[in-house]
Amino acid sequence: METKNPIQSAERIFNILEYVAHNGPVGVVEIGNALELHKSTVHRMLLSLISMGYVEQNDKSGKYQLTFKLVQLSSIFLSNIDIYAIAHPYMERLAKECQETVHLVERTGSDVVYIDKVEPAGPRDSSIRMASHIGLLRPMYCSAVGKAILAELPKEELYSIWENSNPEKKTEYTITSLDKMEEELKMIKMKGYALDNEENEIGVRCIAGAILDYNNNSKYAFSISAPISRMTDERVEELSSHVLKMKGELSKHLGNLS
Repeated sequence: METKNPIQSAERIFNILEYVAHNGPVGVVEIGNALELHKSTVHRMLLSLISMGYVEQNDKSGKYQLTFKLVQLSSIFLSNIDIYAIAHPYMERLAKECQETVHLVERTGSDVVYIDKVEPAGPRDSSIRMASHIGLLRPMYCSAVGKAILAELPKEELYSIWENSNPEKKTEYTITSLDKMEEELKMIKMKGYALDNEENEIGVRCIAGAILDYNNNSKYAFSISAPISRMTDERVEELSSHVLKMKGELSKHLGNLS
Protein backbone atom coordinates (compact mmCIF):
# COMPACT_ATOMS: atom_id res chain seq x y z
CA MET A 1 0.00 0.00 0.00
CA GLU A 2 1.40 3.43 -0.95
CA THR A 3 2.54 5.58 1.94
CA LYS A 4 1.19 9.10 2.45
CA ASN A 5 4.33 10.24 4.23
CA PRO A 6 4.79 13.86 2.98
CA ILE A 7 8.56 13.65 3.37
CA GLN A 8 8.71 10.55 1.17
CA SER A 9 6.43 12.26 -1.35
CA ALA A 10 8.79 15.24 -1.44
CA GLU A 11 11.77 12.92 -1.95
CA ARG A 12 9.99 11.15 -4.80
CA ILE A 13 8.96 14.33 -6.58
CA PHE A 14 12.53 15.67 -6.44
CA ASN A 15 13.91 12.33 -7.64
CA ILE A 16 11.56 12.47 -10.61
CA LEU A 17 12.48 16.09 -11.30
CA GLU A 18 16.19 15.23 -11.27
CA TYR A 19 15.67 12.17 -13.45
CA VAL A 20 13.75 14.17 -16.06
CA ALA A 21 16.49 16.85 -15.94
CA HIS A 22 19.21 14.27 -16.64
CA ASN A 23 17.35 12.04 -19.12
CA GLY A 24 14.37 13.88 -20.60
CA PRO A 25 12.26 13.70 -22.65
CA VAL A 26 11.12 10.52 -20.90
CA GLY A 27 7.97 8.49 -20.40
CA VAL A 28 6.15 7.39 -17.27
CA VAL A 29 7.20 3.74 -17.57
CA GLU A 30 10.89 4.63 -17.99
CA ILE A 31 10.82 6.88 -14.92
CA GLY A 32 9.00 4.26 -12.88
CA ASN A 33 11.45 1.51 -13.81
CA ALA A 34 14.48 3.68 -13.15
CA LEU A 35 13.26 4.93 -9.76
CA GLU A 36 11.38 1.77 -8.78
CA LEU A 37 8.08 3.59 -8.45
CA HIS A 38 4.57 2.52 -9.43
CA LYS A 39 3.25 3.99 -12.68
CA SER A 40 0.34 5.70 -10.90
CA THR A 41 2.74 7.35 -8.43
CA VAL A 42 4.95 8.69 -11.22
CA HIS A 43 1.93 9.98 -13.13
CA ARG A 44 0.55 11.78 -10.08
CA MET A 45 3.91 13.40 -9.31
CA LEU A 46 4.31 14.51 -12.91
CA LEU A 47 0.87 16.11 -12.85
CA SER A 48 1.95 18.07 -9.77
CA LEU A 49 5.13 19.22 -11.50
CA ILE A 50 3.15 20.23 -14.57
CA SER A 51 0.67 22.21 -12.48
CA MET A 52 3.59 24.03 -10.84
CA GLY A 53 5.20 24.81 -14.19
CA TYR A 54 8.36 22.73 -13.83
CA VAL A 55 7.51 19.99 -16.33
CA GLU A 56 5.59 19.83 -19.60
CA GLN A 57 4.29 16.95 -21.71
CA ASN A 58 4.98 16.77 -25.42
CA ASP A 59 1.66 16.57 -27.28
CA LYS A 60 3.02 14.23 -29.97
CA SER A 61 5.31 11.84 -28.09
CA GLY A 62 3.55 11.98 -24.74
CA LYS A 63 6.93 12.22 -23.03
CA TYR A 64 7.87 14.63 -20.26
CA GLN A 65 10.58 17.26 -20.14
CA LEU A 66 11.57 20.24 -18.02
CA THR A 67 10.38 23.77 -18.69
CA PHE A 68 12.68 26.78 -18.23
CA LYS A 69 11.25 27.58 -14.80
CA LEU A 70 14.24 26.02 -13.03
CA VAL A 71 16.57 28.14 -15.19
CA GLN A 72 14.64 31.24 -14.18
CA LEU A 73 14.88 30.26 -10.52
CA SER A 74 18.61 29.64 -10.90
CA SER A 75 19.09 33.06 -12.43
CA ILE A 76 17.19 34.72 -9.56
CA PHE A 77 19.17 32.72 -7.00
CA LEU A 78 22.53 33.58 -8.56
CA SER A 79 21.67 37.28 -8.77
CA ASN A 80 20.98 37.29 -5.04
CA ILE A 81 24.20 35.60 -3.94
CA ASP A 82 26.00 37.74 -1.36
CA ILE A 83 29.59 36.51 -1.35
CA TYR A 84 30.37 38.69 1.68
CA ALA A 85 27.64 37.05 3.77
CA ILE A 86 28.73 33.59 2.63
CA ALA A 87 32.48 34.00 3.04
CA HIS A 88 32.77 36.23 6.11
CA PRO A 89 32.07 33.52 8.74
CA TYR A 90 34.66 31.27 7.09
CA MET A 91 37.15 34.14 7.11
CA GLU A 92 36.55 34.76 10.81
CA ARG A 93 37.16 31.09 11.53
CA LEU A 94 40.34 31.06 9.43
CA ALA A 95 41.72 34.22 11.07
CA LYS A 96 41.02 32.72 14.48
CA GLU A 97 42.59 29.36 13.63
CA CYS A 98 45.70 30.80 11.98
CA GLN A 99 46.01 34.07 13.93
CA GLU A 100 46.76 35.96 10.74
CA THR A 101 44.99 38.51 8.54
CA VAL A 102 42.54 37.08 5.99
CA HIS A 103 41.39 38.92 2.85
CA LEU A 104 38.64 38.33 0.29
CA VAL A 105 38.92 39.74 -3.22
CA GLU A 106 36.78 39.98 -6.33
CA ARG A 107 38.14 40.05 -9.85
CA THR A 108 37.50 43.22 -11.80
CA GLY A 109 39.02 43.16 -15.29
CA SER A 110 42.78 42.59 -14.99
CA ASP A 111 42.80 43.51 -11.29
CA VAL A 112 41.40 42.32 -8.00
CA VAL A 113 39.61 44.54 -5.49
CA TYR A 114 39.71 43.78 -1.77
CA ILE A 115 36.11 43.45 -0.56
CA ASP A 116 36.54 42.04 2.95
CA LYS A 117 39.23 41.73 5.60
CA VAL A 118 39.35 39.97 8.97
CA GLU A 119 42.07 40.60 11.53
CA PRO A 120 43.01 38.02 14.19
CA ALA A 121 41.77 38.80 17.69
CA GLY A 122 45.22 38.69 19.30
CA PRO A 123 47.90 41.41 18.97
CA ARG A 124 49.90 41.17 15.78
CA ASP A 125 52.48 43.16 13.83
CA SER A 126 50.76 46.27 12.41
CA SER A 127 52.49 46.21 9.01
CA ILE A 128 49.73 44.12 7.38
CA ARG A 129 47.00 46.29 8.82
CA MET A 130 48.58 49.44 7.39
CA ALA A 131 49.28 47.96 3.95
CA SER A 132 45.84 46.56 3.11
CA HIS A 133 42.30 47.91 3.21
CA ILE A 134 38.89 47.21 1.72
CA GLY A 135 38.60 48.84 -1.70
CA LEU A 136 42.29 48.37 -2.48
CA LEU A 137 42.87 47.57 -6.17
CA ARG A 138 45.86 45.44 -7.22
CA PRO A 139 47.03 43.82 -10.46
CA MET A 140 46.38 40.10 -10.61
CA TYR A 141 49.91 39.18 -11.72
CA CYS A 142 51.67 40.29 -8.52
CA SER A 143 49.30 39.05 -5.82
CA ALA A 144 48.60 35.57 -4.47
CA VAL A 145 44.84 36.08 -4.80
CA GLY A 146 45.25 37.28 -8.36
CA LYS A 147 47.48 34.38 -9.36
CA ALA A 148 45.07 31.93 -7.72
CA ILE A 149 42.34 33.24 -10.03
CA LEU A 150 44.63 33.36 -13.07
CA ALA A 151 45.51 29.68 -12.61
CA GLU A 152 41.86 28.76 -13.18
CA LEU A 153 41.41 30.74 -16.40
CA PRO A 154 41.70 29.55 -20.03
CA LYS A 155 45.00 30.46 -21.70
CA GLU A 156 43.36 32.94 -24.09
CA GLU A 157 41.93 34.88 -21.15
CA LEU A 158 45.25 34.74 -19.31
CA TYR A 159 47.05 36.20 -22.34
CA SER A 160 44.48 38.99 -22.63
CA ILE A 161 44.84 39.90 -18.95
CA TRP A 162 48.63 39.80 -19.21
CA GLU A 163 48.64 42.18 -22.19
CA ASN A 164 46.32 44.61 -20.42
CA SER A 165 48.30 44.52 -17.18
CA ASN A 166 51.66 45.83 -18.47
CA PRO A 167 53.56 43.84 -15.80
CA GLU A 168 56.23 45.83 -14.01
CA LYS A 169 58.61 45.15 -11.15
CA LYS A 170 56.84 46.07 -7.92
CA THR A 171 59.74 44.45 -6.08
CA GLU A 172 62.80 42.47 -7.12
CA TYR A 173 60.68 39.29 -6.79
CA THR A 174 57.79 40.32 -9.07
CA ILE A 175 57.22 37.98 -12.03
CA THR A 176 57.18 40.01 -15.24
CA SER A 177 57.85 37.23 -17.75
CA LEU A 178 54.85 35.45 -19.28
CA ASP A 179 56.82 32.20 -19.56
CA LYS A 180 57.67 32.28 -15.85
CA MET A 181 54.12 33.20 -14.97
CA GLU A 182 52.77 30.21 -16.93
CA GLU A 183 55.17 27.93 -15.05
CA GLU A 184 54.00 29.47 -11.79
CA LEU A 185 50.33 29.00 -12.68
CA LYS A 186 50.88 25.32 -13.55
CA MET A 187 52.32 24.81 -10.06
CA ILE A 188 49.41 26.70 -8.50
CA LYS A 189 46.91 24.58 -10.40
CA MET A 190 48.64 21.42 -9.24
CA LYS A 191 48.89 22.44 -5.56
CA GLY A 192 45.52 24.20 -5.37
CA TYR A 193 46.89 27.37 -3.78
CA ALA A 194 49.04 30.37 -4.77
CA LEU A 195 51.83 32.29 -3.05
CA ASP A 196 52.93 35.90 -3.07
CA ASN A 197 56.61 35.77 -2.17
CA GLU A 198 57.18 39.50 -1.55
CA GLU A 199 56.11 40.13 -5.15
CA ASN A 200 53.95 43.12 -4.32
CA GLU A 201 55.43 44.35 -1.05
CA ILE A 202 58.79 43.61 0.55
CA GLY A 203 58.40 41.89 3.90
CA VAL A 204 54.94 40.48 3.24
CA ARG A 205 54.11 36.94 2.14
CA CYS A 206 50.65 35.57 1.31
CA ILE A 207 49.01 32.23 0.55
CA ALA A 208 45.72 32.21 -1.37
CA GLY A 209 43.03 30.03 -2.86
CA ALA A 210 40.51 30.72 -5.62
CA ILE A 211 36.81 30.10 -4.99
CA LEU A 212 35.22 28.11 -7.83
CA ASP A 213 31.52 28.42 -8.64
CA TYR A 214 29.05 25.93 -10.13
CA ASN A 215 30.54 26.49 -13.61
CA ASN A 216 34.13 26.07 -12.35
CA ASN A 217 34.70 29.79 -12.83
CA SER A 218 36.82 31.79 -10.38
CA LYS A 219 35.61 35.31 -9.69
CA TYR A 220 36.67 35.41 -6.04
CA ALA A 221 39.72 34.42 -3.98
CA PHE A 222 40.89 34.69 -0.39
CA SER A 223 44.31 34.89 1.23
CA ILE A 224 46.21 34.69 4.48
CA SER A 225 48.79 37.48 4.80
CA ALA A 226 51.66 37.83 7.27
CA PRO A 227 55.11 39.38 7.67
CA ILE A 228 57.78 37.16 6.16
CA SER A 229 59.25 36.63 9.64
CA ARG A 230 56.17 34.54 10.47
CA MET A 231 55.42 33.20 7.01
CA THR A 232 58.27 30.70 6.71
CA ASP A 233 58.19 27.77 4.28
CA GLU A 234 57.19 25.52 7.19
CA ARG A 235 54.36 27.91 8.09
CA VAL A 236 53.20 28.00 4.46
CA GLU A 237 53.03 24.22 4.43
CA GLU A 238 51.00 24.29 7.63
CA LEU A 239 48.61 26.97 6.35
CA SER A 240 48.10 25.27 2.97
CA SER A 241 45.79 22.67 4.52
CA HIS A 242 43.63 25.45 6.01
CA VAL A 243 43.48 27.21 2.63
CA LEU A 244 42.54 24.06 0.74
CA LYS A 245 39.85 23.23 3.28
CA MET A 246 38.26 26.67 3.07
CA LYS A 247 38.59 26.70 -0.72
CA GLY A 248 36.66 23.44 -0.91
CA GLU A 249 33.98 24.58 1.52
CA LEU A 250 33.35 27.94 -0.16
CA SER A 251 33.43 26.44 -3.67
CA LYS A 252 30.89 23.82 -2.61
CA HIS A 253 28.75 26.60 -1.16
CA LEU A 254 28.75 28.23 -4.62
CA GLY A 255 27.63 24.97 -6.24
CA ASN A 256 30.98 23.54 -7.29
CA LEU A 257 30.88 19.78 -6.75
CA SER A 258 34.12 18.82 -8.52
